[in-house]
Amino acid sequence: MEVYRTPDERFEGLPGYAWEPNYTEIDGLRIHYLDEGQGDPVLLLHGEPTWSFLYRKLIPALSGVGRVVAPDYAGFGRSDKPTERGWYTHDRHFEVLERFVEQLDLRRVTAVVHDWGGPLGFRLAVEHPERIARLVVLNTGIYSGRPPGEAWMQFRAFVRRLDTDFQPGQLIRITCPTELTDEVVAGYDAPWPTPESKAGVLMFPELVPDSDEHPSAAKMLEVREGLKTWPGRALVLWGDSDPVFSPRVGERFAELIPGAEPSEVIEGGGHFLQEDRGEVVGERIARWLSA
Repeated sequence: MEVYRTPDERFEGLPGYAWEPNYTEIDGLRIHYLDEGQGDPVLLLHGEPTWSFLYRKLIPALSGVGRVVAPDYAGFGRSDKPTERGWYTHDRHFEVLERFVEQLDLRRVTAVVHDWGGPLGFRLAVEHPERIARLVVLNTGIYSGRPPGEAWMQFRAFVRRLDTDFQPGQLIRITCPTELTDEVVAGYDAPWPTPESKAGVLMFPELVPDSDEHPSAAKMLEVREGLKTWPGRALVLWGDSDPVFSPRVGERFAELIPGAEPSEVIEGGGHFLQEDRGEVVGERIARWLSA
């Protein structure tokens, strides 16, 4: 298996992201994570097309109330990147995450899930309730038996059309209702400087089911059903300006999970509400964990 490792200099001087890197090895891959603060773990799970840089505005508040652990999936951030697109599947991403949590022996975890972090984090909670005690749900989704909406289908077509010309930072810039600086956009682009580095970020849209026959569909439906009896607590926070996942989706998650509080809408937050309203979201989660 060929693997691309992003040069360290790509991550120097990123705005608001000065934490020391930590690494563990899983199946021959070097997996990067941030590890800040003390107490029960707060596991920050990113989505597409981001990495732990997305959570930089939340970490100061959260590291004051717990141990913040923010991994980059294989193919993302400072983690190693298999260059073969067929390597990337829902199951393989989950297996790496599962091994990561086991290696660090994380327990009494609050999993903060966003975008693709939802299907992965929900599965972790359903299959390992002995480790995951709380969920914070941010602008995400999981297959329900219906195909994705038109806005999401347009996004997948957009990524397919650009292929290795895809620039994650530019997508985030045009999606966020707030204005991003060039330095922030460069931070989102930092992990993927070459065509071969982009296999993971190009494959995530292909792993979202668009029918029951999709390879990811059966497991996602199983996990969705499992959330109906999951015993933990949940906080649902939703950006009000998400073109893909409307606030109604957040309300449905709050209705689905028995221990969830009513969904809260964050004004001025788009799909990447950690970027638009990161400090507000971080402080709200910290208050919830401290209550």
